[in-house]
Amino acid sequence: MGMHTNKRALHCILALGLMSTIAGCSKAPKDNYTASSPKATNFDAVYNSISEEQLKTHIETLASDEFGGRLPTTEGEEKTVKYLIDNLKSAGFTPGNGDSFLQNVELMQITADADMSLTLGEQTLAYKEGMVAGSKREQTEITLNNSEVVFLGFGVNAPEYDWNDYANVDVKGKTVIVLVNDPGFENPDSGKFQGKTMTYYGRWSYKYEEASRQGAEAIFIVHETAPASYGWSVVANSWSGPQYGLVSQDAGASRVAIEGWISREAAVTLFEEAGLSFDDEKAKALQGPYTQALNASASVTVKNSIEKSESDNVIATLPGSTSPDEHIIYTAHWDHLGTDATKDGDHIYNGAHDNATGTAALLSMAKSFGNLDFAPKRSVTMLFVTAEEQGLLGSKYYADYPIVPLEKTVANINLDAMNVLGRTKDVAVIGKGKSELEAYLTTAAEKQGRIITQEDRPEAGYYYRSDHFSFAKQGVPALYAKGGNQPIDDETAAYRKRMNVIVTGCYHQVCDQFRDNWDIGGIHEDTQLLFDVGYMLANTDVWPAWNASSEFQRK
Repeated sequence: MGMHTNKRALHCILALGLMSTIAGCSKAPKDNYTASSPKATNFDAVYNSISEEQLKTHIETLASDEFGGRLPTTEGEEKTVKYLIDNLKSAGFTPGNGDSFLQNVELMQITADADMSLTLGEQTLAYKEGMVAGSKREQTEITLNNSEVVFLGFGVNAPEYDWNDYANVDVKGKTVIVLVNDPGFENPDSGKFQGKTMTYYGRWSYKYEEASRQGAEAIFIVHETAPASYGWSVVANSWSGPQYGLVSQDAGASRVAIEGWISREAAVTLFEEAGLSFDDEKAKALQGPYTQALNASASVTVKNSIEKSESDNVIATLPGSTSPDEHIIYTAHWDHLGTDATKDGDHIYNGAHDNATGTAALLSMAKSFGNLDFAPKRSVTMLFVTAEEQGLLGSKYYADYPIVPLEKTVANINLDAMNVLGRTKDVAVIGKGKSELEAYLTTAAEKQGRIITQEDRPEAGYYYRSDHFSFAKQGVPALYAKGGNQPIDDETAAYRKRMNVIVTGCYHQVCDQFRDNWDIGGIHEDTQLLFDVGYMLANTDVWPAWNASSEFQRK
């Protein structure tokens, strides 16, 4: 921590006299080159060599039918991995994992038998109607038998917000019922958490993890549409059927036995049976850490079928000239949903927008970094991760088993589903205000005559839904930014209005295909922007920090 504080102080000393857009000392440092590491004299030429034609070629190739939708463990993966490695070699990058460009990732698919019901108090809830339940444990049958039920508010343990719903209760062997989102969402003027903007403590994944750390036997999140940002049908469809995860060393023993959701209606009935009002208890939970016994028990049996498989992350490095052990890591997920042979007609989920665009941008950046006449001081590493669509699994595996030590990872810059809606006047930062990386982004955006803005709907928690999040959880400052919502001109605005309907409607559908009429200008500009950010970071001695208000700090 002391070293980190000193580096932050150094950051402040070196800062340019620019207007800060985020809290704390967050100004980009001046160029800090040494005689042994001169600044590339051809930077402008390399920056401008990133072209729309180059990006289009990569996107069209990766999203072609030949690649079969790029599903992990299929022939589509083999072709994708070969394409990536061939381009990385051509760009002058070296294997990032010893003498290999690959990091093997062990995947696990668990499918719960739909023939289950949850007894909760006096009611019996049907699967996908009033409840969904599953288990991450590698067992074919897991039973919750008359487990004591306790309401635990938001199920949050957040020291930086002086909030711990677990402080006054031992939940070992118990079933906890918790609310979705965090205490700021429905009480934005209270000064609690970050108001409408969701923190990690509001994500369902955090709640399962914290219940596991606390020793609970089971956890159910109460679904409500507004704070969840999606309806019950999303819960029912997303948490049923095959669920993907990573093969764990303890076979899932450290996870709660049962994790799932219940509907708001089921929660209202449960509280009424205990002589309580759900709305009244929720109101108390909004005011501060809260625990309430419900004088009820929970029982359910989950039967699992388990399949294991293997896939690969692709990793390549351009070694730094003076500090090669310090890395800037770019990420993009190469995978998509593959092929559904049961569909009539088009049955390939080509994944052009999601995420052939981000993958193409990383390949273009790699070529540009490789064409610099002087390598940056720090190493630049390109990490193409697998199984993002199954829950950020490739990046989570890398963060759990990093090839570059996390304490030597300066920052992560993530690219996912880039802007195909034309050039914009603004750059939207997903999770704005979290780290000093935004100062570098601001400097790069100013060169393009653009401004930094906040994402749409920060209450939806998009910062926690792409691969940079795996790094953030481990304390590595992580940036996720893309073109915003202010079109560059009227013509682009009209195009944007037409195309946005198609892009939105084709999310995770077979119609997410490369289109000749795409305006690639936004992707082009954002690729140059994030190339510049990485270049600045790779040529300074500064270690950017998280802002004090962030829930992530270096470990």
